Amino acid sequence: MAEILGLGVTHSPLLVGTDERMAGIFERVLNSPRLPPAARDPAGWPPQMQREWAGHQAGQATSAHRRRAVDGFRAVRAALDSFNPDFILIWGDDQYENFREDGVAQFCVFALDAIESRPFKRVGAANAWGEPADTVVHTKGHRAGGRHLATSLVEQGFDVSYAYSMRHEAGLPHAFINAMLLLDYDRRGLPWPIVPLHVNCYGSSTISKRGAFARIDGTGSDEPDPPGPSPARCYALGAATARALKASPWRVAVVASSSWSHSFLTAKNHYLYPDLPSDRARYEEMRDGQLDRWQALTTAGLEDAGQQELLNWVCLAGAMAEFSRRPVWTDLAETYIYAAPKAFAIFEAG
Repeated sequence: MAEILGLGVTHSPLLVGTDERMAGIFERVLNSPRLPPAARDPAGWPPQMQREWAGHQAGQATSAHRRRAVDGFRAVRAALDSFNPDFILIWGDDQYENFREDGVAQFCVFALDAIESRPFKRVGAANAWGEPADTVVHTKGHRAGGRHLATSLVEQGFDVSYAYSMRHEAGLPHAFINAMLLLDYDRRGLPWPIVPLHVNCYGSSTISKRGAFARIDGTGSDEPDPPGPSPARCYALGAATARALKASPWRVAVVASSSWSHSFLTAKNHYLYPDLPSDRARYEEMRDGQLDRWQALTTAGLEDAGQQELLNWVCLAGAMAEFSRRPVWTDLAETYIYAAPKAFAIFEAG
């Protein structure tokens, strides 16, 4: 039987960008005429947020947040190097990138041979490594692994989609390519093939709000799209994925790729800051090995907390719970003004 290693990281575009742009989303909302005056006044913000904003204005908070996150990536990368998988499976979401009006899948396994990505097509050369805007990243896929997984999931009762190529014009959607870039933050190379597994985290906002920023800009349609998969379904799919991989001949690292609550998804906070209390509750459950609680989460609860992307981690939770794997290391880089807290995790391998 194969061996499996569970990992969790963020795919934050803010970390792929430069420090000068780290607070861009926060400042965009703070200066929006749509923000109520009371929410604009720092005196009404949570105390930790006030301190972080003061630190940002003093030129200290941004670099500290990046260091904490990069340390998380280096820890996860060390576990990945030690495990040396045959391929990496990444659960990631899509934000009006590969899935658009011509079709949206709840789950889709990409059985690729190889793919070229242009990760800086949107941000240009203003990236953390100062690499050219037209940089092309060549990634190996694992067609046999993707095909095996899709077949097994269907046989286990999950009507997943599959694809042998991407429609996204820049290559891999950012949930996948950003995670890979950041896992190779020190630019040593990332030699392993990948199998991207798309999760429709944004559900009712996938097309109508194009994933994210239409909320804060007041654009997009007010007519919701059909919902995405429930947390219970994602948890079950994660467990089924673990069973499929365990029956395979490969060593596989399974990776959840996303931050948790996002400021620009949290309506109750006027899209200004994330729901840190909810993130802390989920973090404590993960840290304490209580992942079974995540299958009782609800879509309404995740949307209220701005935690739509947590569904990627719920898939990981199901996979780890299937074989009673506990985390051996976790971290949560908290923030109120840099869009979303960044969670990291390494689980027992075997």
